[in-house]
Amino acid sequence: MGKWIQNLVVPSSEVNPLWLILGMCTAWGTHTFRHLTSVLLFNHTDISYVPAVVATNAKKRRLIAGEFLLILLIHLSILAYLKFSFWGVLLGYFLPIWIGYSGVMFYIYTNHLLCPMTQVNDPLLNSVSLKVHQIFDLLHFNFSHHTEHHFFPSINSDYYPIVRQLLQTHCPDRFNLLGAGEAWQKLLQTPRHYKDEQTLTDWSGTKSFPCPCNQERISDPEPITMPVE
Repeated sequence: MGKWIQNLVVPSSEVNPLWLILGMCTAWGTHTFRHLTSVLLFNHTDISYVPAVVATNAKKRRLIAGEFLLILLIHLSILAYLKFSFWGVLLGYFLPIWIGYSGVMFYIYTNHLLCPMTQVNDPLLNSVSLKVHQIFDLLHFNFSHHTEHHFFPSINSDYYPIVRQLLQTHCPDRFNLLGAGEAWQKLLQTPRHYKDEQTLTDWSGTKSFPCPCNQERISDPEPITMPVE
């Protein structure tokens, strides 16, 4: 199911533009729905329709269900405020959600789908950071600093620009830093399924395209250590 959805709506050289637009507006909601239902309705480790299975205990499931109901009530209150009118709901409810989802998915797609998979986690190989206008970094809490996030996932995002400076200083040839437009174009010029760890292919598996990022550095064994001051 996940592969079929990905083939239909994820940016690639094969995707239909109309399905791509629909996918940008709905993919985050689909992702959330899949994980929420897998935990609340099934909650075991052999679920096949989520990319990463999460099973939890009864107490946490009750907390998740309670949080979901609270969020649902907030959304229903917004719809009631809009009086459930067609144009009010379309422009005042769905349109902001679609714009927000599209922004999130733009980051998620460009952050990883151009990179090879790795047996050992190496953010310099399997993730991409973006160069965006500073207003977007301000509004999105430096979401564009994705490789930096993978190095230090727990730090305040205000410090990601400092991590970027360190990466550019200590490993400039290995750090994947692309312009947002350039990364998006690479997505639209390549197929979106993995034939192997370093090769992309289409749904049928007939095409072969090397992952655009880090091809020349996949065999580089030199470890990266970040200085601590």
